[in-house]
Amino acid sequence: MDVVGHLSELRNRLIITAVFFILFFIVGFIYVEDIYWFFANDLGFQLTAISPGEILWLYFSMAGVIAIAGTMPILAYQFWAFVKPGLTPKERRASLSYVPIIFILFIGGLVFGYFLFTEFIIPFVLNLNNGMFEVMFTVDRYFKFLLRVTLPLAILFELPVIVMFLTSIGILTPEFMKKSRRYAYFILIVVSAMITPPDFVLPLLVSIPLIVIYEISIGLAKRVHRKKLKKHEAYMNQETV
Repeated sequence: MDVVGHLSELRNRLIITAVFFILFFIVGFIYVEDIYWFFANDLGFQLTAISPGEILWLYFSMAGVIAIAGTMPILAYQFWAFVKPGLTPKERRASLSYVPIIFILFIGGLVFGYFLFTEFIIPFVLNLNNGMFEVMFTVDRYFKFLLRVTLPLAILFELPVIVMFLTSIGILTPEFMKKSRRYAYFILIVVSAMITPPDFVLPLLVSIPLIVIYEISIGLAKRVHRKKLKKHEAYMNQETV
C-alpha cells in the first residue's frame, strides 16, 4: 500500500472512532441525570447552579467523559488494526492484549482519582473552612475540580502501555528510563501538586502510586526489550546459516 492508501485507511479508522465517540456521547447525554446522582448522592452537601450555562456544561462534560472512556478501547483497536499488517502473528496476538488493558488502566485511573478526591481532597478543603463561613459548591466549579483530578490520573495510568509500545518499536529503552528516573519523579510530583490542593501530604499521596507505575513501566520495558533482542539474535543466526 502506498502513502495515499495508508492515509486513506487512517482516515477511515478515525471516522469509525469518531462515530463511536458520538454514539457514546449521546448515550452519556441521555443518562447524565443518573450519572450526576451517582456522584452527588453521598456528598453531604448540596450543589448549586447559578446560571443555565452551568447545567449545559454539566451535561456536555459528563457525556464527554463517558464518550472518552467508551471510545478508548475502540481507538486502541483501530490503531492496532492499522499497524496489524506490519506485525508477525505472534506480535499481533501480543499487541491485541493491549486493547482491553488500555481500557482497564483508564478506568482504574478514574476510580483512583475519584477515591482520592472524595476521601482526601474534599475533606481537606472542608476542614480548612473550620466553621468560618457557609460552604456552597456550584455544579460548574465542583465538577471542574473533580475532572481536574481524575482525568490526568486516568491518562498517567496508561504509562505502562505507552512505555511497552515505545520500547517495542525502539524509541524507548529501559536504560534511558533508568537514567531519566530522577527527572520523571520530579515531573510526576509536579503533576501531583498541580491537581491537588496546596498541601504537603496530598501531592505526596498522589505521587507515590504514580512513581510505582513508573517503576512497573521500567520492568515491563525490560521484558519487551529482552524479547526484542532475542528475536533480533534469532534473525541474525538464521541469516548467518
